[in-house]
Amino acid sequence: MKSYQHTQPARAIIAGLTGTGLVFAVLSIFVHTFIFGTGVLFISAYLFRSMTIEISDTELTWYFGSGFPRKRVPIGEVVSVEPVRTTLWEGWGIHYTSRGWLYNASGYGAVAIKLRNGKRFCLGTDEPEILAKQLTRPS
Repeated sequence: MKSYQHTQPARAIIAGLTGTGLVFAVLSIFVHTFIFGTGVLFISAYLFRSMTIEISDTELTWYFGSGFPRKRVPIGEVVSVEPVRTTLWEGWGIHYTSRGWLYNASGYGAVAIKLRNGKRFCLGTDEPEILAKQLTRPS
């Protein structure tokens, strides 16, 4: 049973990719190779339109709007959580940062998570304190 579920829209990602896709669509009238880039941008906007984080009794799960990629971690593997702020430089999407992998759809709030095996990652959210509290609640 889910004890927590939150979906955050990726407004900046959607706006940026859609705007650039429209520019590419116009340019493709003159330079036909831009049509490929147009498709990639619109597909990316669709795939990364939001990010959902779910917590059940046994598992932490997160995924972007399309459901891909979907990542899972057993709750018992989480050893520490900390609300943090990401920077504009760290940005949005999926990429490696000084805190490990960052999965972020929008904004600068996040929760830094450390696992029993030493791996670290951050989940972007517009409610980092609530997410951190849910991850540290007794099972």
